[in-house]
Amino acid sequence: MIDVNDLRKGTTFILDGQIYEVLEYQHHKPGRGNAFIRTKLRNLRTGAIIDKTFLSGDRVQDIRVENREVQFLYRDGDLYYMMDTRTYEQIPVPAERLGEAVNFLKEGITLILREYEGEPLGVELPVTVDLRVVEAEPGVKGDTASGADKWVVLETGYRLRVPLFVNEGDIVRVDTRTGEYVTRVG
Repeated sequence: MIDVNDLRKGTTFILDGQIYEVLEYQHHKPGRGNAFIRTKLRNLRTGAIIDKTFLSGDRVQDIRVENREVQFLYRDGDLYYMMDTRTYEQIPVPAERLGEAVNFLKEGITLILREYEGEPLGVELPVTVDLRVVEAEPGVKGDTASGADKWVVLETGYRLRVPLFVNEGDIVRVDTRTGEYVTRVG
């Protein structure tokens, strides 16, 4: 058990049978009364983000989340299969545990799988990934009224706004934190 005053960004703990990770943490000490701690938490099982306020002195059960390097192999329905790069064990991960990461998973990509007692909780993606454009409307020169960009569809099915010069078959680099276009790489 840890005191809520010891919570920091990235800390994981169990509360009411659910696993949470601290996204934001603010300690408040009003002029009178007890201090309280405002947090923004992500439920690692459902992906839901909640705001929770604790009173100073409250305690939560801290846990250790294991990280292991895996390689994405393939998708089968709602399951995404990962392979541990050391043991070659295949691990099925439900789509709801991956959240927005499914938009950036292509075969062979290496990521970090987060687990608690063998239960997959999610993945940490590289900062950028390179994906092929499979569908793009032609860009018309002089068509700058819309901000000189257009929508394309990537090999994972993700829709992305890119500059007019990007064409079908090009490979673009995407920032996985924001889901935005970075550059054309080929």
